[in-house]
Amino acid sequence: MATYIMLSTLTDDGRKTLKERPERLREVNKEVESMGARVIAQYAVMGGYDFVNIIEAPTNEVMARLAVELGSRGSIKITTLPAISVDDFVGILSGQAPGGD
Repeated sequence: MATYIMLSTLTDDGRKTLKERPERLREVNKEVESMGARVIAQYAVMGGYDFVNIIEAPTNEVMARLAVELGSRGSIKITTLPAISVDDFVGILSGQAPGGD
C-alpha cells in the first residue's frame, strides 16, 4: 500500500462539530477504512493545519475519492501528499526499484 500525508484544516462548521462531538474524529477514521484506506497515525497540530494524518491506501484513486468525500462535507479543507519512505527514495536514486533491497 502507498503512504499519504493528509493535512487538514477545520472550517467553522468543523470546529463546531468537533467541540460538540470530539469522538467524531474516531468515527471518521472508521469511514476511511470503509473506503479502502487506513489511518496509520493522526496528530492534532498547531500552526497552518489542525491535523496531520498518515494514511495507507492501495491506489491514488482510492486516496482521491477519500479526500473528495471528506472535503465535500464542508467541515475540513484538505491537502494530500503522496509520501515515499526515505529508504525507498534512496533506492530510487541508486537505481533500485521501490521496496527493493
